[in-house]
Amino acid sequence: MYQPSAEELKSIEEWFADYDALAEQGAIEQLADLAVFPMNVATDVPGGHASVRQWTRAEYVEAMKESMGGGTAGLGLRSTRVPRFLSPNLVVVETEATMTMEGQEHHMHYADLLVRTEDGWAFQTMVQGGWGHGWPPANRG
Repeated sequence: MYQPSAEELKSIEEWFADYDALAEQGAIEQLADLAVFPMNVATDVPGGHASVRQWTRAEYVEAMKESMGGGTAGLGLRSTRVPRFLSPNLVVVETEATMTMEGQEHHMHYADLLVRTEDGWAFQTMVQGGWGHGWPPANRG
């Protein structure tokens, strides 16, 4: 099992600090600059099965515009992240987040796969339940 150094752990914290700052501003194009495309997206349909897709940059930008709108500023977003290094270049980051919207708290649990590129960390896979409304179910084989 790979044991990351303090410096490697710090690099993930710094990457997410940059990501969170851009998300707060609603800087969707700059968020897309932090990703590798095509991006894998895994979710499920409530009461159904898992669903998976690969998004292009344009599909990612459109989806984030719909879900983030003008950004996360003022939403009282709090996140706790646990990075799990599979190797020096692959990290699965599990996130527990709470967002306050119109006085109500919403809890989220999701994971991202970050990959080390020549330009630094980038996210390549997003996994979160409940996004798959209208998506076809995943099929084996």
